[in-house]
Amino acid sequence: MMLKTIALSSAVLATLAVGSAAAQTPGVSESEIKVGATFPFSGPASPLSNTGKGLIAYVNSVNDRGGVNGRKINLITYDDAYSPPKAVEQTRKLIESDEVAFLFSPLGTPGIGATIKYVTAKKVPHLFVVSGATKFTNFAEFPMTTTGLPSYNTEGKIYARYITQTAPDAKIAILYQNDDLGRDFVTAFRETLKADFDRKVVTSPYEVTEPTIESRVVQLKSSGAQAFLIAGTPKFAAQAIKKASEIGWSPLTIVNYVSSSVSATIVPAGADKAVGVVVATVTKDPNDKKWADDAGMKWYRAHFEKYLPGADIGDNNYLFGTQQGQILEQVLKQCGDDLSRENIVRQARSIKGLVLPTLMPGISINTGPDNSMAYTQLQLQRWTGSSWEQFGGVLSADLK
Repeated sequence: MMLKTIALSSAVLATLAVGSAAAQTPGVSESEIKVGATFPFSGPASPLSNTGKGLIAYVNSVNDRGGVNGRKINLITYDDAYSPPKAVEQTRKLIESDEVAFLFSPLGTPGIGATIKYVTAKKVPHLFVVSGATKFTNFAEFPMTTTGLPSYNTEGKIYARYITQTAPDAKIAILYQNDDLGRDFVTAFRETLKADFDRKVVTSPYEVTEPTIESRVVQLKSSGAQAFLIAGTPKFAAQAIKKASEIGWSPLTIVNYVSSSVSATIVPAGADKAVGVVVATVTKDPNDKKWADDAGMKWYRAHFEKYLPGADIGDNNYLFGTQQGQILEQVLKQCGDDLSRENIVRQARSIKGLVLPTLMPGISINTGPDNSMAYTQLQLQRWTGSSWEQFGGVLSADLK
C-alpha cells in the first residue's frame, strides 16, 4: 500500500510540475497557446506575405481538428512592411503586450536582423524564422532561434559550383539585395571561387526601396557576363528576368529559392522570358502536371480549396507557409504538456526525419544540436516555359 501511495504521489507531483511549467509560460492556458509572427503584408516584399497567409490557413485547419494536445493555437500576426523599425515595434508588441508563448515564422532578413538580439535577451523561442541568413544559424549567439530556410550560404555555394561545372570559364554577374540576404550569396561565391572571385565576378547591390533595378541589369550585361545570379525578393527577380530578355541578354540565369514562385516571379517576368532559369528548391510545384496523381499534392489541393479559397495555388509562398504550419504542429505535438519555453526550444531542435506531403522526394526535416535549419537539402530545377524540370540528385548542406 505504501508503494502505491508513493507512486500516486509521484504522478500527482509530475502532473503539477507540468501544469506549473505551462502556467508560468506567457500565452499558455489550458485551452490555448498564443504564437506570434510578423510578415510584410505591405511594402516592397509583400508577395512573400502569402507565406504568412499559408501559415494562418494551416493553423485554422489544426484548430478545426481540435488543436494540438487539447489546445487551440491563437496565432497573432502583424504587418511589418519589410521595414526593420516596424518589425521591432511589432515584435515588441507581440512579446510585451500580447504576451505570446513564442514567435514562429516571422519573415524577412532585415526585420529578423533588427529584432533577434532583443528576442534572444527576452529568452523567447524564435522558431523557424523565414530567412536563410547564415548568422541566424549560430547557436552560440542566438540560442533561441531556428531557421525555416536553407542557409543562403549553402544555397549560394550550390549555385557557384553549378556554374563552374556548367560554364567553367564564364564571367558571373550577381544582382543582390543589399542586406544579409544578398550579401550571404556574394560571400558564398567568394568562398567557393576563392582567388578567381575578383577576376570572374561583377556585382551590383540594390536597395529594397528602389522602384526598379532595370538600369542595373543593363550595366551587368555590359560587363560581358555569361552567368547571372539574382539574389533578392520576387518583385526584383521578376524585373531582372524580364529586362534581361528585353535587352537580348541570355546568360545562364539563376534565382534564389525565395524568388522561385511561379506566380510571384515567373508569371510577372513572362513565362517565355524565364525559359532556362535555374533555382534550387525544397518544394513541389502544385500546378505541375507531374504531381497530378501525387498523394501529397492531392492533399494540398484539397486543403487549399477549403482554407484558401480564391487564392492562387500556383504561388509557392502559400505552400511554404503551409509547410511552416505543419512544422509548428509537429513542435507542439512533441512538446506534449510541457510548454515551458525551454522545452519548446528543445523540441524545435529535436525534429527527426519529418517528411511533409509537399516536399520534393528525398527531402526531409532534421534538426539537432549541430543544425538549426529546417532544411539542409535542395533540388535543382530548370524552368521549361510551362513547368519546372528537376535535374541531378538531391544536394545536401555539406555539398557532397
